[in-house]
Amino acid sequence: MKLRVTLTLAVLLALLAGVSVLRLSLGGGEWHGPVLRVRAANLAGGALVGASLAVAGVFLQSLLRNPLASPDLLGLASGSGFAVMIVVKLGLISAGVATASGLGAISTTAAALLGAMGALALTYILSRKQGVLDPLLLVLNGVVISIICSAGTMLVRHLLPFSESGIADRMLRGALREDITPSEFILAGTVTILGIVVGMSAGRSMDAASLTDDEAVSVGVPLGALRRLLFVLSGILTATSVVLAGPIGFVGLICPHVVRLMAGPGHRVLVLGSALAGAALVIGASAIVRAVDLPTGRLPIGVVTAIIGGPVFIAMLRRQVRSAVL
Repeated sequence: MKLRVTLTLAVLLALLAGVSVLRLSLGGGEWHGPVLRVRAANLAGGALVGASLAVAGVFLQSLLRNPLASPDLLGLASGSGFAVMIVVKLGLISAGVATASGLGAISTTAAALLGAMGALALTYILSRKQGVLDPLLLVLNGVVISIICSAGTMLVRHLLPFSESGIADRMLRGALREDITPSEFILAGTVTILGIVVGMSAGRSMDAASLTDDEAVSVGVPLGALRRLLFVLSGILTATSVVLAGPIGFVGLICPHVVRLMAGPGHRVLVLGSALAGAALVIGASAIVRAVDLPTGRLPIGVVTAIIGGPVFIAMLRRQVRSAVL
């Protein structure tokens, strides 16, 4: 088992290193000066976004005991984006600013966090049937709430001046920002690293929580405190990623499953491995975006991850429905 875990982490590290070098090398041979700084900033932003979304996916799947749970499918990402857009609209009215960075990293992150928490809470409440959480209702309600929040984002975009609608496009499609400030990097990096550390520390408790409530309590797991922790952390990590890149789909769904297949279900390794896999996926998607030069402009990263993750989600959903029937 230890060999399997070591090999998995080594493969993921090698993959992350490979896509990082690829991303830095795309666009010409300059490896110094302003060009390198721009590429390095894009690389760092992609790594933070991918890691935070993937770890949030691990927390949600553990919290809800549902392999289909992820920040985008449960409406957290769209809820965060909608909340940020509301703050942007209010900021535009009062101060003439319409960029997330113009409102400040802390205020924007707070808005995104409230949106994520609200969307997750609403999805959870609507998905209970006779006091029991229904896995399929959870996914369906999450998708509906995500669509409603995306529609709200489109409405706010329509109310903004055309010249100030760039952030709305990001909140609808997902794209790494190029104007991330040092304070936002520090805040996002701190949040992501703390999320990984806390998740690994709570790994054994999450392992036990995957059993029934009675079994988990019998081995000393404080289920209530653990679930509150996972709820808050998943919202914070999702909000962090949305501030940096808008809602990017399927990262929090795919990466935990890939790592689980490679290294097993242990949550300590799952948290760390998912962070590496998520960073590699988003950086790889960023490399694809940079390499594919379309006449109409760059593809949003959210489009690339959706093309990759959509078929995987359909396969997983069919498998869960088949299991439920049997």
